Amino acid sequence: MSTKRPLRFFNTTGPCNPDDHYMLPPEDRLVGAQLHRYVSDKLYWVLHAPRQTGKTTFLQSWMREINAGGEALACYVSVESCRGISEAERSMPTICAAIRKHASQSNMPVPELPQSTPFYMLNDILSNWAALVAPKPLILLFDEVDVMIDETILSFLSQLRDGFAGRGIGTFPVSVALVGMRDLKDYITASKGGIAPNPGSPFNIKSDSASLSNFQKEDIAHLFARRTSENGQQITQEALDYVYEQSNGQPWLVNSLFKRATIRILDQESVDTVEMKHIEEAREQMIAARETHLDALAERLKDPRIRDVVQLILTGGTGPNLDPNNPDVTLATDLGLIKWDSDRGFTIANPIYEEILTRTLNSVYFIQVPSPSSWRWQTSDGRLDMDALLHEFQDFWRSHSEVWEQWTKYTEAFPHLLLMAFLQRVVNATGRVEREYATGRGRMDLAVEFKGEWNIIEIKLLRTGQTFEKVKTEGLKQVTRYRDTFVPPVGFHKRITGVYLVVFDRRSEAEKPLWDERITWTQEGEVTVLGC
Repeated sequence: MSTKRPLRFFNTTGPCNPDDHYMLPPEDRLVGAQLHRYVSDKLYWVLHAPRQTGKTTFLQSWMREINAGGEALACYVSVESCRGISEAERSMPTICAAIRKHASQSNMPVPELPQSTPFYMLNDILSNWAALVAPKPLILLFDEVDVMIDETILSFLSQLRDGFAGRGIGTFPVSVALVGMRDLKDYITASKGGIAPNPGSPFNIKSDSASLSNFQKEDIAHLFARRTSENGQQITQEALDYVYEQSNGQPWLVNSLFKRATIRILDQESVDTVEMKHIEEAREQMIAARETHLDALAERLKDPRIRDVVQLILTGGTGPNLDPNNPDVTLATDLGLIKWDSDRGFTIANPIYEEILTRTLNSVYFIQVPSPSSWRWQTSDGRLDMDALLHEFQDFWRSHSEVWEQWTKYTEAFPHLLLMAFLQRVVNATGRVEREYATGRGRMDLAVEFKGEWNIIEIKLLRTGQTFEKVKTEGLKQVTRYRDTFVPPVGFHKRITGVYLVVFDRRSEAEKPLWDERITWTQEGEVTVLGC
């Protein structure tokens, strides 16, 4: 019987284990943390980062490192079991049960379940546990803190704060990490009906708020190098660049692209070089499969707070709602859905999220847009006839937009979503639609590729109080600049065959002209201008 050790693989489900998975030391990506001080100086601290970025992997890795040193005992504890429980009477016994379970799984002394009231129960079990592990200090790493709500989170933090002053060997945990998607003050604020915590609120004993960064480009190369060193499989630089471009280094996305390329597209045992085409296929598979992480991301779009932020990004809007201190913006950032770019303002976090976001929002239109076989959209030699396609869209917009707009809650972004659905119906199998989302631009940029040729499209909204001529003049400058600065994705040449400006009239009904005057088609130099 063969005793050959199975190859490791790129992990996308649960925390990484170095024996089973290719991985990089997660502590190398910590931002704002001073791990050596948290134990020596008896500090309590917070780690927050979006889901699927490696928080649990880091916690379990750091726990193993501390315990291997022998000078302290650390335990990882997930409090996910109290998700949605708002009453302390129910949640505190649940948290204490989780503590006992994780202590047992870590082969540590298991504290007895206290008989005290829920409002003292956590304090008591932690005091008893610290006494059991003495003469070593006790370090606790609480994960999934973001699931706690209302009275539960306030009681949890109050009991930690109550024991903080007496922390020490044999009395109370000397160091506690609280880990979730958001900084702790955000949960306190939410639990207090939107009222920000004052200096006397729990958890005013935290030392730091740290986070985990995405992979840098060199990290992605080092991660795949783990596989190369194990079985010799190589990856091209072009493929690595594309992984970074599409994921912006988001750890789950990177691992998912690598996993699909090396296991589903190529065989797990294969030593064939991973090329650009393999990563492209992996990307399409991943998006089509809507795995749990991506599906959860799409589900967030139903949240009115997220909708308000995403609509502004989709339409290139600006205003006070995009203040970085706006709780809705903070929420979208903490979830990893958007990011701040010093040149472009707020944008969707990476192109894969953009694709998921767009497909989710325009799916209702995409499946009901007529079959492209009923349109004029190809030349006699099989190339994309963008003029003919956009004429078809103008007819479609005139006939259906007023009825179809009633289906969406993303009213502001409706023109953008319907046009993208229309374009996607044509190019879905043979081409691609690249999108540029960013706040403060007053437009959306599209680049449509079909059989190696690109068409540049700029979308502008004509709002109440504006004139068509003013919006057109501004749009012409913007679309020309976008054409000149457009950089196609890795592996594509910049061969532009058409430039278009599409202006949607979104003024009040009293200001809008009749359809015959609204639907226009003019040529301004190299730019074709459409009125819709």
